Amino acid sequence: MALSKRSLSLHGHRTSVALEPEFWAVIDRSVARRDMSLAGLVAEIDESRDPDDALSSALRVFALREALAETPGGS
Repeated sequence: MALSKRSLSLHGHRTSVALEPEFWAVIDRSVARRDMSLAGLVAEIDESRDPDDALSSALRVFALREALAETPGGS
């Protein structure tokens, strides 16, 4: 599966993150539900992640948790 790259400003610096489109779809729904910007949500995730974990990994875990929460009976 091809990755989709998005560029954004994170803590005053430009950065790019490449994820599979399915992860971006969940993140986009989360952004809309929270009525915030993509950069704002990514900044929150970045601030809460373990410094040893890659940002892309933290975004995937966030998306997985969000998708599970969207599913009836999900955790």
